[in-house]
Amino acid sequence: MPSVDVVDETFLAVAPEVVAAEFAQPARWPVLWPDLRLEVMTDRGAEGVRWTVQGALVGSMEVWLEPVLDGTVLHYFLRADPAGPDGAPRPASPRRAAAEARRRQRAAKAIAFACKDRLEAGRAPGEPPT
Repeated sequence: MPSVDVVDETFLAVAPEVVAAEFAQPARWPVLWPDLRLEVMTDRGAEGVRWTVQGALVGSMEVWLEPVLDGTVLHYFLRADPAGPDGAPRPASPRRAAAEARRRQRAAKAIAFACKDRLEAGRAPGEPPT
């Protein structure tokens, strides 16, 4: 079991295809996750992407996009261990794992809220998606 296990979900009042476009461009990944190198494991189009992760962490990461009501629930999963000096995964101590998980949870929510702000721009709360 990975020592860093992050799960997050955020509702966006936009279609899954619109959200998928935010994560489909490899040039954006270093901006969103600057200390991780991602390689696509599974590209599910409007349903999201699953990556293998290397860099500061070694493991897997996924963005799953679920159509709900008039929008999308962005599910985010990160399951990884810190990388050792040789790049191989090294399970973290419980204290270090908890600190890294909290840091990654905050980063995931910041990414989701930035995406929400950008994609829902100009939409008043309670109004249907544009």
